Amino acid sequence: MARYLLRRSALLIVTLFITSLIIFALTQLVPGDVARLILGRDASPEALQALREEFGLNKPAPEQYTNWLMGFVSGDWGRSFTGGNQQVRPLVIERVGNSLRLAAMTLAISVPLSVALGVIAALKENTWLDSLISVFSLSVVGLPEFVTGLVLINGVALGVRSLGLPATAAVPDNTLASWVNQLILPSLTATFVLLGYISRLTRAGVLDELKKPYVRTAALKGLKPRTVIVKHVLRNALLPTITVIALSFGWLVGGLVVIESVYNYPGLGALIVDAAKKKNLFVLQASVMVTVFFLAFANLIADILYAVFNPRIRLE
Repeated sequence: MARYLLRRSALLIVTLFITSLIIFALTQLVPGDVARLILGRDASPEALQALREEFGLNKPAPEQYTNWLMGFVSGDWGRSFTGGNQQVRPLVIERVGNSLRLAAMTLAISVPLSVALGVIAALKENTWLDSLISVFSLSVVGLPEFVTGLVLINGVALGVRSLGLPATAAVPDNTLASWVNQLILPSLTATFVLLGYISRLTRAGVLDELKKPYVRTAALKGLKPRTVIVKHVLRNALLPTITVIALSFGWLVGGLVVIESVYNYPGLGALIVDAAKKKNLFVLQASVMVTVFFLAFANLIADILYAVFNPRIRLE
């Protein structure tokens, strides 16, 4: 296991390095003059030159990349072009914390619900209940996120005002009531995206395990059906599901651009969109790098969890 972790950690570093090259190259292709965008059309050539020198925009691209990468590794992620030259690192970390809250809330809802629906559908295979769960899960997955979000806003937040749910989401405090009040609607929107994948994967895994000899052996020994399902079937059936859940966490941290925009939630995805619109290069570069890190790290965690729950896998 230690050898595997060392190899995967090295691969993670290589992945981040290659990603940093791609991110920097893409941001250099952004059309327009960043200095003029910040100072306006009427800015003097002297002012434009001074701004380029201040942020190092007048240096050759290889030197800009080296300075940015070394600064990123050391914790100096540069300053924002807008917002009073705010430091990028605390801004991005704050947004990451906001996205982690939303991701945690989404997983707390989507995982138990999806697994439960998948198990029920498997146990009721080829019945009306199985068909109902399949149709519902696939239908909500097919809906665009902004459509689901608008339906929940208009149908729940504005349609049932007695619930007191806001149409826009704010960062919750440390109380459970605040988490539910602020994040329930965007979390449900993200849950609908994951529901079909996780539930169908769980259903397929449970059906496959139910056909194996050890299940019949456990039943012949007199074990209760609930015990067989919980302690034996699910342990093996959820292996692929665990991988998908871990990968979904990486997506939830930086990939909820549409949902954060619909609910006006200050997460990492919304920051990336705002930075791209304003050509705020340092913020954009740091935000995308952090997003890629979470995706790569989630992939590593998925592999580790798969090995933990399936001792037959030899990672070495």
